[in-house]
Amino acid sequence: MTWTADYSDYFTARAPRLRRLGYALCGDWHLAEDLVQHTFLQLYRHCKRVDTTTIDAYTRRTLVNAFLSHKRDRRHETVLADPPDLLTADGTDLARRLDLRRALADLPPRQRALVVLRHLEDVSTADAAEILGIAEGTVKSQTAHGLAKLRTALSPAALSEEPV
Repeated sequence: MTWTADYSDYFTARAPRLRRLGYALCGDWHLAEDLVQHTFLQLYRHCKRVDTTTIDAYTRRTLVNAFLSHKRDRRHETVLADPPDLLTADGTDLARRLDLRRALADLPPRQRALVVLRHLEDVSTADAAEILGIAEGTVKSQTAHGLAKLRTALSPAALSEEPV
């Protein structure tokens, strides 16, 4: 098989999961798509140097680094109107899901990346440390700090307060 065929198969198989990871990181489907496109462009550019046994780790790391770079370079956020409180098709309260998204968005980029990698992507501490190029102890402490901020932001008292 040629690299082009392998690349196409890999893209088809992995793009949906990477889009979900991108969305979990940034909370914006359009930006998530841009991050995934950047990731696959980098993969294609460096295909000769990427070890096929670690290709998933490479793509995840590239995506997370693209997200962190985007957050570093971005100076302001676009504010959108709050959507109405509705139930989703599966009966989940949309307001609760939006609260979680807002709380995640308020985390610093590295903490958000670690919470998403560890708890949504089920990446091990060692793998998360490798993806971000940090020590395992830093992964543990930053994940704990991120989870503590989420618990505080999602506490009943915080949720009942009216926005200023």
